Amino acid sequence: MNHAPAMMTWMQALSDMTRARLLRLLEGTELTVVEMCAVLQSPQSTVSRHLKVLGEDRWLESRRDGTSRYYRMPLDGLEPPRRRLWTLVRDQASETPAAAQDDRRLEQVLADRRSRSQAFFSTAAGQWDRLRTDLFGARVDMWAVAGLLDPDDVIGDLGCGTASLSASIAPFVERVIAVDSSAAMLRSARSRLKKCPNIDLRRGELNDLPLQDQELDSALMVLVLPYLAEPLPALAEAARTIKPGGRLVIVDMQPHERQDYRQDMGHVWLGFSRQQIESWFSELHFTKVRWHAIPPDSQAKGPDLFVAAATK
Repeated sequence: MNHAPAMMTWMQALSDMTRARLLRLLEGTELTVVEMCAVLQSPQSTVSRHLKVLGEDRWLESRRDGTSRYYRMPLDGLEPPRRRLWTLVRDQASETPAAAQDDRRLEQVLADRRSRSQAFFSTAAGQWDRLRTDLFGARVDMWAVAGLLDPDDVIGDLGCGTASLSASIAPFVERVIAVDSSAAMLRSARSRLKKCPNIDLRRGELNDLPLQDQELDSALMVLVLPYLAEPLPALAEAARTIKPGGRLVIVDMQPHERQDYRQDMGHVWLGFSRQQIESWFSELHFTKVRWHAIPPDSQAKGPDLFVAAATK
């Protein structure tokens, strides 16, 4: 029985312009079917049919997050001949008017994601401490401190919120640089930190930190990753700011099914598995990776947490 060469099968999968447009989107961004429909302005049945073809030919991979499924194109995992073929197709597809429209609509879809998170922060700053205590317990942030606390350290509190963690760390280290993208959160933080002269508050995005290369001895990211559509670039940006030998410590939620967190709190991810966190650390070449499930606080109402630490 004769079988078509792999290249012929790949070419057949890429011969449809809609599938090429989908792969352009998914090469750089994880998207749901609903989001792809919004970008391509195509019905769900059409998008799902093309995703099925691409998935069967291994152009895509997907992950389930609660009731949503996210798709992406694993470019680095493609065989070199397949990757070269895609590069040719992508270059041609990128020159079409449809591609320019796709890019504009994709930016709007991603902006909508960000606005959901920002809408939550804009209204929650005043009650954030109470909300977080209700969900996770009063001293969840102190789990991160155990991995740090060198008196000569400069520590980054990335996604600091109202800076309760920064205030806890400040007496024990040389300096804390606390970063958040929400103006409302930072206003609350400034009120809290009037008696903490060694805390430097800065406004900025986690994927574009207002920090110099290797400015930090170590960094903390506590309950911030669920708000990020793409956590890996933010982790890479954190790595950029840490000195060799420094540590990145993450405290966050284990996988859960609280769908209301998406609508009420702007979460994109419903927790993270140990394998996911360790995979990201590995991809960024961190070593000495440690992961530990945090025993639940008896007063906490939120999902189970973990603490993970790794060395740059």
